[in-house]
Amino acid sequence: MLYRPIKRGGNEEAQKLLNQNREDNTSFNLDQPLTEQTLLLALRNRSEEAFRQLVEDYKDKVYNTCLSLLKNEEEAEESAQDVFMEVYRSVESFRAEAKLSTWIYRIATTKSLEKLRRMKAKKRFAWMRSLSGGVAQGFQPADWMHPGVAMEQQENAKALLAAIDKLSDNQRLAFTLHKLEGLSYEEVAQVLQVSVSSVESLMFRARQNLKKQLRNFYEKNMID
Repeated sequence: MLYRPIKRGGNEEAQKLLNQNREDNTSFNLDQPLTEQTLLLALRNRSEEAFRQLVEDYKDKVYNTCLSLLKNEEEAEESAQDVFMEVYRSVESFRAEAKLSTWIYRIATTKSLEKLRRMKAKKRFAWMRSLSGGVAQGFQPADWMHPGVAMEQQENAKALLAAIDKLSDNQRLAFTLHKLEGLSYEEVAQVLQVSVSSVESLMFRARQNLKKQLRNFYEKNMID
């Protein structure tokens, strides 16, 4: 894996969201490990304990996915909050046709891409403003580096992350979820709502595009 996953803090995120969305409060005993079905039932009954458990289980995965796509820690934190708010609001409409984790990853990628498009639009506006004498505001530092990348790998990682940014949305999502977040092809297919063969095709094209941009880097790193 390119970087080590970032560990988040305690359940402050859950408490903030519960305070914002407090409704009925059915109590469930979460002392014992829950099956996904039981956790889902508890969430649909607006159990605070269940929601805290959900955040505890998924906060690192959601934050790291958002951070991989947004490359901005503050924006990733905000996007992760949005993901859990969406889960809390819409859990009753989740039909369980896919795993709960797949649904959460899907929300995380969707929210991150929406935010990324807004950030890029803001960057374009700032650039146009600078042409008329205003001060340009970049949407991310040029030297941003994922905090989980080891110091000795930062130069190579910076080149790879910049190249990943140039991929199409679907290629970037497939590559990020599989190579950076560790999802299997089957899991990526469920998140993107495409076939496994489509994921294989996306990954093949992503590798080919990255090879063109990073020929020297490719020989030394595990893109295959």
